[in-house]
Amino acid sequence: MITCIFEKGYQAKLRHVVVHAIVEMDGKLLLEKRTGDLLESGKWSLPAGFLERDETASQGVLRELKEETGWEGEIISLFRINTKPDRPHEDRQNVAIDFLIKPIRKTGAGDHESSKIEWIAIEKLLPLSEFAFDHGESIGYYLNYRKKHFSLPIID
Repeated sequence: MITCIFEKGYQAKLRHVVVHAIVEMDGKLLLEKRTGDLLESGKWSLPAGFLERDETASQGVLRELKEETGWEGEIISLFRINTKPDRPHEDRQNVAIDFLIKPIRKTGAGDHESSKIEWIAIEKLLPLSEFAFDHGESIGYYLNYRKKHFSLPIID
């Protein structure tokens, strides 16, 4: 949570914004295994991270994708806006914005936040409940979307 001070000294606790990249190529999703002292360390996740102060959500998701995986991408669509205040395993209760991303090219390596970066075949994914945070829920929505397209974005 972020504590902000408004006019006349009023304080409010606000949530951070995070961005998630859903990247598919040849029936495989680009995933990373979280490492170090990060929350949910050791679990697989979508490429994701905090939105910085002076960037748009679109800029942020492409930055996080490149920083964490070494992949450059192009936004296909806004996919989901998750504003649920009870997101699992969160200490900050973030608002998450998910994007569908087309991979363009690999230009580098992932950063220190991932111990592995892999393209994992959709039919070989872990149970969705085993992903970090609620990334499995986003992946589940995406798998349903692949079967039968529906109106985007999902807002919950």
